[in-house]
Amino acid sequence: MKAAIVQDPHHPPFFGEIDAPQPSAGDIRISVSAAALSHLVRSRASGRHYSTSGRVASVAGVDGVGRRDDGSRVYFVLPKAPNGSMAEKAVVAPAQCIVLPDELDDVTAAAIANPGMSSWAALTERARLKSGETVLVNGATGVSGRLAVQVAKYLGAGKIIATGRNARALQEVSALGADVTIPLVDDGDALERSFKPVFAEGVDVVLDYLWGQSAERLLIAAARAGADAVPIRYVEIGGASGQEITLPGAVLRSSAIELMGSGIGSIPLTRLIKAIEGVLYAAVPGGFKIATRPVPLSDVEQAWLDPTPGGRIVFITHPEASQERSTN
Repeated sequence: MKAAIVQDPHHPPFFGEIDAPQPSAGDIRISVSAAALSHLVRSRASGRHYSTSGRVASVAGVDGVGRRDDGSRVYFVLPKAPNGSMAEKAVVAPAQCIVLPDELDDVTAAAIANPGMSSWAALTERARLKSGETVLVNGATGVSGRLAVQVAKYLGAGKIIATGRNARALQEVSALGADVTIPLVDDGDALERSFKPVFAEGVDVVLDYLWGQSAERLLIAAARAGADAVPIRYVEIGGASGQEITLPGAVLRSSAIELMGSGIGSIPLTRLIKAIEGVLYAAVPGGFKIATRPVPLSDVEQAWLDPTPGGRIVFITHPEASQERSTN
């Protein structure tokens, strides 16, 4: 079968021929139609992601969309190693498949599942968001952050605060549902001052996709907001701005901040799959918007290295099937 083959973790996968995986008893075989390229896919292909333990797959990809042998159209995640999802065929456990709603097309389903799950799981599993609460999304201008604003609104947030570096992108996030936007600047003291007013008014949940300096200043501003401030559930999801922070112990001793993470390991796989299902079934009724760039799988090496913005890259194994709807 054709696949995106990982031969060297220091180089992008190449398009080539590899033996198709064979299902064991109880496994499901998928004819793959679409698989998205994400930070998770890149880091697992290189063996750098914390969930890989240094292991590198033979075929790239962690999830995708396709059809089972019975014809049903499904989203699937974590196919049987060492083969990933960026191939003509994949084998997966039945519990790691979700039958897709008819109205959701293959490309959108593949693109939205992973980034949408990050906020859905963080809000429902970790923060336990209540209707009417205020949510701050740190790093709201990326793919996951934009979806986080939309998901928070869909799940009942009463007020949404979005941060980001790009002023134009922040305007676009406002159109997606953010009530307040805060530009992220390099001056740490100025950044902290910009955070203080929103924490003084009350923030219930922080979803942090950045970590780094903005996280340090967010936590300090939250602690300094005063004893009357609302207790904050701070959920760390990504580290786009850095993997480490310097945090004075007094920040936690002097505040009601609950600091937690959300991701593979902090939430059981069954619950993460349930979160993905929530996103997939809410995508159309919720009007979730995500920019996509469908690319033939044969162009995997070039697209892997392409820094051009313009939407989440989704590799199409069978282009003629990319817009199929389930008839089951």
